[in-house]
Amino acid sequence: MQKLINNRLLISFQEKLPQIRSKELTCVLLFYNMYGMEKRLFEITRNSPVALKTYVLELKALEPGYEFSGEFVDISLDGFYLRRPLSVCGYAPGSLTILYKRVGEGTKALSAMVPGQRLELLTGLGRGFDASATRSAALLAGGGLGAAPLLPLCRSLKAAGKRVSVALGFNTAGEVVLEREFAEVCDALAIATVDGSKGVRGFVTDAIEALKPEFDFYYTCGPLVMMKAVCAALDGPAEVSLEERMGCGAGLCYGCSCHTLTGPRRICKDGPVFRKEEVIWQ
Repeated sequence: MQKLINNRLLISFQEKLPQIRSKELTCVLLFYNMYGMEKRLFEITRNSPVALKTYVLELKALEPGYEFSGEFVDISLDGFYLRRPLSVCGYAPGSLTILYKRVGEGTKALSAMVPGQRLELLTGLGRGFDASATRSAALLAGGGLGAAPLLPLCRSLKAAGKRVSVALGFNTAGEVVLEREFAEVCDALAIATVDGSKGVRGFVTDAIEALKPEFDFYYTCGPLVMMKAVCAALDGPAEVSLEERMGCGAGLCYGCSCHTLTGPRRICKDGPVFRKEEVIWQ
């Protein structure tokens, strides 16, 4: 029922978007500025495949002084009303690295873009992981492209002197991403594939079993069914990064709300990261 409501909100938002007047657009921009969100232009420096239907997008900010904040960005594409929300897997002063999968017409159009072309991004979106929640050792569990936002978290945890174990799950060897990047940073890494073509045969929970990690806090990101299984298998406190179809990406339309112990929460604005204990799994 919740997904049906969300889909109806998104359809309504998409139908009304072309009719928005300039005054209303001004209000939206004021809302963005009020909450630290910014519209910025970036230039593509790399846009190439790295795995099955998976691309790495490297961007350079056209304005000086840009520093990434938030958890994800919303990309505007010519010919599409709604922006595409994508997780950031790396950043440096003046640049961003994004990992995305070609799954629909929007990402198909994005995958056809070449270095030198420009993209308009809405940045400063979302509430990210809290690295300070880990006392001494953390476990990171990612499924598919859910591995992407865990990479900067892994780097932050290691920079703070924490021990980090990483368990990643994919359908097949051809979909494995960021293996080298994690291996260069973390203390222990295990990969699982459903078909057994790489690493442990099975799911992320099987990779965790192979690792047998010691941790006082864990973080997970990926498909909902995967995160639900991870949280059911592991005790202790955790943070989960939820995913849902988004309309505005800024908390205006409530199209991406989820159920929590404190009532409906907006994944784009209140999340996408929530404490495991507050999520009501559907």
